[in-house]
Amino acid sequence: MTIFLGCGFAAKYREGGGNFSVPLQWMLGLRRLKLDAVWLELLPATQDAGDNRAKIDNFQRQLREHGLAGRYCLLYQKPANDVHDLDAIRCIGISKRELLDRLAGPNTLLNLSYSIHPPLLLQFERRIFCDLDPSEIFYWMTRTEMGQSHHHEFWTIGLNVRGPDCRLPKSRLKWKTFYPLVDTEFFRRQPRPRSSKFTTIGQWYWSGAVEVGGEFPDLSKKLAFEKYLDLPIHLPEARFELAMNINANDPERMRLTERGWHVVDPHRVARTPRKYRSYIGSALAEFTAIKGVDVAWQTGWLSDRAASFLASGRPVVTEDTGAAPHLPLESSFCFVDGQEEALAAIKEVLSDWPKFSRQARRCAVEVFDSTRNLRKIVDL
Repeated sequence: MTIFLGCGFAAKYREGGGNFSVPLQWMLGLRRLKLDAVWLELLPATQDAGDNRAKIDNFQRQLREHGLAGRYCLLYQKPANDVHDLDAIRCIGISKRELLDRLAGPNTLLNLSYSIHPPLLLQFERRIFCDLDPSEIFYWMTRTEMGQSHHHEFWTIGLNVRGPDCRLPKSRLKWKTFYPLVDTEFFRRQPRPRSSKFTTIGQWYWSGAVEVGGEFPDLSKKLAFEKYLDLPIHLPEARFELAMNINANDPERMRLTERGWHVVDPHRVARTPRKYRSYIGSALAEFTAIKGVDVAWQTGWLSDRAASFLASGRPVVTEDTGAAPHLPLESSFCFVDGQEEALAAIKEVLSDWPKFSRQARRCAVEVFDSTRNLRKIVDL
């Protein structure tokens, strides 16, 4: 049995160590389970041949560094197309002949975020849709074909999709739930850092892609963080930092700096999975706000980034999307709503960090561990 991990977002973003870490957690978990796994990464070509080459080289280098050489097939598609026809795709890594041989035997595709499309998709024996962003996926599935016609099973990290308070668009699909994956051998509990830093990593700007009440709301971190911007003023003993893509000449950087926030470049501090892991370990905890639609719709979404913080022994202070009932009581998630609750939670973390750190690591191992969740999805 070959387990294929279908992905289409890692190779094309070579500066994003956190982004690359998402499928990496899956592959490391599959390896720990001693399964015959192949990372199947789609890379649509651009007009910049030099950039295409750099993306290919970076992808191959990252897999070698994590012991996955010979365990991947990079599907280089030129020209880019939403139709994935293997006859028109170049295979880098395992050959097309070996790929076809594996497809002829027992196999399963774990298709992350509908990365692999027909007709190639239809060549897999067992096709499992793995959703990593329930608000957008569920919304667009009501509007267009997002793979719902071509998969046998549907799994989501929207832990609350079956909850009575979940307000996601109705789906006829029988969704099963799993927790965001973290490889608890790659991410290990780290000692307390010198700095009392609360940080997060991501994109400051994000255009609306979900319609609510006839409008497309702003789903950016910029908007989500508005009600928390005075935290540094009220809690000077903590360092509040954002690893966000904000240009040096962007007025937002000055506005945040004036409010006491430190802004660093994620492409520098978290460019690779190892740098990403190191940056998480340099923090005392994660503090982040959540895009409004996940909170409003109570999807139960949690980020793989939060799982990585937990595995590193770092608690997470964030907003609740409906996930709280699906977690242990001592999960080291501190769910807040507004600045006053955030201040109280951060003060509590500062006052008893060793306890929160132990709880965070335990929750990661018992709930979010990659092997634990993959066993459930693959049905071992």
